[in-house]
Amino acid sequence: MPDLTLPQGTISYRDTGDGPPVVFLHGLLVDGTVWRKVTPLLDGAARSIVPDLPLGSHRTPMNADADVTPHGVARLVGDFLAALDLEDVTLVGNDTGGAISQLVALDHGERVGRLVLTNCDCFDVFPPKEFVPMVKSAHVPGALKAALAPMRSATARRTVIAYGGLAREIPDEVTAAWVEPARTDARVRGDLATFLRAIDKSITRDAAERLPTLTIPSIVAWGQDDRFFSRELGQRLAATLPNARLEPIANSRTFVSEDEPEALAALIRGFVRESAAQAA
Repeated sequence: MPDLTLPQGTISYRDTGDGPPVVFLHGLLVDGTVWRKVTPLLDGAARSIVPDLPLGSHRTPMNADADVTPHGVARLVGDFLAALDLEDVTLVGNDTGGAISQLVALDHGERVGRLVLTNCDCFDVFPPKEFVPMVKSAHVPGALKAALAPMRSATARRTVIAYGGLAREIPDEVTAAWVEPARTDARVRGDLATFLRAIDKSITRDAAERLPTLTIPSIVAWGQDDRFFSRELGQRLAATLPNARLEPIANSRTFVSEDEPEALAALIRGFVRESAAQAA
């Protein structure tokens, strides 16, 4: 994995394939490997770029003065796109990364040409109610470390308040790698805590009020079996974006990339091809 040094710190990322750039953003306490099943399916159709954002599963802590609030991470993504000199990007977001994608497109969107939102935080859901205790733990000294400690156990990671409800099945070794940095590195855990303390529904509410101004082509690719982000939430998101279409994805929970990677990759491939044809 190459590294990129930004004012906020060092970001590791994956960069595979050739073609129009597609940048993938993940959510809290996962890293870019959440897209590992999708990006190989885009080889020959797109250049897939997957940064590890400072959301708790990153290996390198950010600088002490880095802004790792939701707006700060959106700014970091904008800086990342600029540093790689990417243009006309298809931005794909999931979970917390979907909320960040909205902020990137709205506030740092000069390089974003298209938007794909899978199941994600939006409107009044930031975070889903099941994960409110994790957010609250960041406000109490020592509580976040205590909350993460049991996650060394695969059994604990499979519970609904951890990773168990996000996909039909995620390999234990994958979730172990996701939780290890924040569980064992106080500086990484500090980045996570800063982000968690800044989570507020007012951020996604404000973004939702501005989404009607976002006229770039968009797809809302929504898993239909999600307990955290309802079908109705996806429908509302697609209706709010003025140039969006809703693509329901059956047999999928929050992590569409985990449950139905072929369906998601086909949508992205077609979206990029369609946009290229229109440009020509």
